[in-house]
Amino acid sequence: MSISGSLSDSYLADLANRITSIRSTAAQSLERAAEVMAACIQHDGLIYIFGSGHSHMLAEEAHFRAGGLAAAVPMLAAATMLHEAATAGTKLERLPGLVPALLARYPVGPKDVMIVVSTSGVNAAPVEAAMFGKARGATVIAITSESYSQAAANGRPRIADLADIVLDNGAPPGDATQDAGADGLMVGPVSTVIGAALLNAALAETARRLVASGGPAPIYLSANMPGAADRNEDLIRRYQPRNPHL
Repeated sequence: MSISGSLSDSYLADLANRITSIRSTAAQSLERAAEVMAACIQHDGLIYIFGSGHSHMLAEEAHFRAGGLAAAVPMLAAATMLHEAATAGTKLERLPGLVPALLARYPVGPKDVMIVVSTSGVNAAPVEAAMFGKARGATVIAITSESYSQAAANGRPRIADLADIVLDNGAPPGDATQDAGADGLMVGPVSTVIGAALLNAALAETARRLVASGGPAPIYLSANMPGAADRNEDLIRRYQPRNPHL
């Protein structure tokens, strides 16, 4: 059965167009992000990634990932995630003063990069996470929506204003893109898919730059690929003392 004209087809077409668009709109920011991340790894720094709510999935996306970089460290705080109590987590990510204590166990420093993910870009958790990274001297990269955060700010600080580099996912205010046909209710969020694409694009270019410089690139292999066990064990031994989630 053809899905032409269906909402699923409309959503996928819109998503494909958005990803095509960010190839040009985010090109310079991706190059800058890869440049600082490659330099970070060359100096034995780490790439920390934080997000609250659904945005935490991007921290996990980069963690221990086949084809990903072992220098990526997720910053995971159950209180601001969804798997234990989604309604409580939604309230807590808006609570000022919570995040610094949750992130204190991560020794972020001047040679590190900290990626903060938040599409609305104005809740207390991601804003304070960006401030945490800046206070520690790290280069802060925001994955956010400029248009959504501008609409939501109402005078509040945005991670886009705090970050050194902004990767704009282009999500509209509210994130959802498709009219469900029920009193204007919208479905089809795009921020996770586009955010993951931006993150993996930046990490891929980082790896290319590391290889081009003649140095090693700490890339994990899928456990089902030849040689994966030895390579991945070497990377785990190197990074486990500084990554509490390995």
